[in-house]
Amino acid sequence: MAERSIPEARTAAGAGKDADAASRAPSAQGASRGVSRRTLLGTAGATGLVLGAAGGAVGYAAAPSGATPLTSVGSDRAMFHGKHQPGITEGLQAKGHLVAFDLAAGAGRKETAALLRRWSATAERLMAGEPSAHDDTDVARDAGPSSLTITFGFGHSFFTRTGLEKQRPVSLDPLPDFSSDRLDPSRSNGDLWVQIGADDALVAFHALRAIQKDAGSAARVRWQMNGFNRTPGATAHPMTTRNLMGQIDGTRNPKPSDADFDRRIFVPASGSNDPAWMRNGSYAVVRRIRMLLDDWEKLTLHAQENVIGRRKSDGAALSGGTEKTPMDLDKTDAKGEYVVPVNAHARITRPDQNGGAAILRRPFSFHDGIDADGVPDAGLLFICWQADPLRGFVPLQRKLDRGDALSKYIRHEASGLFAVPGGAAEGEYVGQRLLEG
Repeated sequence: MAERSIPEARTAAGAGKDADAASRAPSAQGASRGVSRRTLLGTAGATGLVLGAAGGAVGYAAAPSGATPLTSVGSDRAMFHGKHQPGITEGLQAKGHLVAFDLAAGAGRKETAALLRRWSATAERLMAGEPSAHDDTDVARDAGPSSLTITFGFGHSFFTRTGLEKQRPVSLDPLPDFSSDRLDPSRSNGDLWVQIGADDALVAFHALRAIQKDAGSAARVRWQMNGFNRTPGATAHPMTTRNLMGQIDGTRNPKPSDADFDRRIFVPASGSNDPAWMRNGSYAVVRRIRMLLDDWEKLTLHAQENVIGRRKSDGAALSGGTEKTPMDLDKTDAKGEYVVPVNAHARITRPDQNGGAAILRRPFSFHDGIDADGVPDAGLLFICWQADPLRGFVPLQRKLDRGDALSKYIRHEASGLFAVPGGAAEGEYVGQRLLEG
């Protein structure tokens, strides 16, 4: 995953009341919304911090009258238009929402095209720090884009519902059954899938609500899940995130700088068996993985590290070195036993142990409460990206299914596979080449 920098500036606590009042003041044109999110964004990063006249209060210098600049977290912006959709290669975001929709009875290709046109317009506005075009809820009124990304995908059933079966990619064939699956059909699959991520919880919720409202009568929510990650700047220096088991998670993720990154993650523009509308797109596997934390936390630190194959403190392989040091799979201890156990999760998932199979993991943790017995419903909203799930996720999961030491402490409870088309060009909406091709 791309690592995020620590924010360079924070709004002074004492300025909160003044900033709130300014953001609600009428604009020069008399608009009732006051200072827009784009106006706030425009002032971000333009000035540094200076000491106030009294020497003790810290404020922002040279800010336009009636507006206070955003901190670096609030001003970070992802682009909607591009070669690929947003929300794939960006760094982990602090808050996420996943939602799947089923098309309503009678809604077909025409209605779906209108829906994707609405969704794309809304995504473009919100990612730019602007309010929704219609009936905005004001939830994100005072915030900037906060790295908001909105990503759209199509499920296997979508193509039957819209009469586009001939355009359905072979790579979208249903995933095989795995012995560790305990899947709830009502929380799996779906005609349409939307991934929302942001570094501010209100910005993310605002986008979720806008997408739901835009669906109108064309589609209904099938399932919805909420997740989170560590907030940017929460650590002393940029580092790989931790999951709810306390393990550093994502050390060996492919990086955009890798020579073969695009080949592994995105459908090529030519030479692929996928239909033309999937060029520069990717496939998302989504799994709700429950972590059996009570069982996990009963293990000793040594036992936990043997399950994963890495040190809990810094993510380094048990064979030695730092987090980034390549794992020595042949290293043995004084008893002649492998230092990294043969069933360790990190050993089994290494690409060089799986014919080069690789996935780009971009998950969120989740916690959906505590049951009557005090057991947390918590774990990982696993999201992985690849050019072909039959060469990415499937072989890795089959191997994990046969002998991963971690399997005893997790349970796969929901699953979905979605075709995520390439990014929309200026003037296009997501999926236009499929729906109007």
